[in-house]
Amino acid sequence: MSTERSLAIVAVLATALSAVPAAAQSYPSKVVRLVVPYPPAGSVDVVARTIQQPLSKALGQTVVVENRPGANASLGTEHVVRAAPDGHTVLVGGSVSNAALRSKLPYDLLKDLTPVVGVGTQSYVFSVHPSVPVKNVKELVALARARPGELVYSINIYGGGQHLSGELLKQLTRIDMKPVVFQGGGPSAMAVIGGHAGILISTVAPMIQHVAAGKLRPLAITSRERSPLLPDLPTMIESGFPDFEMTAAMAIWVPSATPKEPIDRLGADLTRLLQTPEVKAVAARDGYVVAPISGAEYGVVVRKMFAHYQKIGKAANIKLD
Repeated sequence: MSTERSLAIVAVLATALSAVPAAAQSYPSKVVRLVVPYPPAGSVDVVARTIQQPLSKALGQTVVVENRPGANASLGTEHVVRAAPDGHTVLVGGSVSNAALRSKLPYDLLKDLTPVVGVGTQSYVFSVHPSVPVKNVKELVALARARPGELVYSINIYGGGQHLSGELLKQLTRIDMKPVVFQGGGPSAMAVIGGHAGILISTVAPMIQHVAAGKLRPLAITSRERSPLLPDLPTMIESGFPDFEMTAAMAIWVPSATPKEPIDRLGADLTRLLQTPEVKAVAARDGYVVAPISGAEYGVVVRKMFAHYQKIGKAANIKLD
């Protein structure tokens, strides 16, 4: 064999072998970014930071949490939608109600993103100032009927799950109550404690300490099951409203064009990590019940939730655009 031919064969083999690592390179190959579309210290952010280090260890790669708040989670969500679909930019959370009630978002939540794993659910609680003469939701409805348009319920996000919970009760019972929006769970609770509104609809975390102090009286929780944080509190279904269920569901998403390998790897590691006692305890403090489900299962859940939110929003004429 001539020297020239030998050199040519070596060159071809070298080229082929150099291409193998690029083609067979396993995930992840660089820093994985967990994008939280909310400010730091919120419930979604806390969950993301709790899984950050364990996920980094499981993946063998650096994992960072990146807060990109704004426009009711739209800015952070769009950032992930526009990111390279390679599993290295991941959305934690995301607002389903925002996507369901807006017609002019620069993305389609259900088409442009793929859920990797459903994390769990968070419920809402109806509670009142102790001076409001009701002990349960049926008595609240009766009071609202006796005083049409006079009762005010405090929420922290227009068009969010708290707001939709109030509107759903109005639609099911044909009562008239008015929402008032305060910035944050703490201020919305303090508005009721301070007498600026009689009714609070909130997640568990902002109100549970005030319940313990006797400053708020809880009436019912909106989930199908009771909350472990308030085990004596009945659900809306138990309170006589069989069609009432409202929860927020947290999930972890990637751009829809992401290949199967990163999705499967992330899904397996996250499902395992989310079931650890540490993660469950951290989430429980904010009222989240962590019960991981597959991305395919969550896809079914989120589509039902999306339609539920749209139906309530349309009937209430809630417009976020």
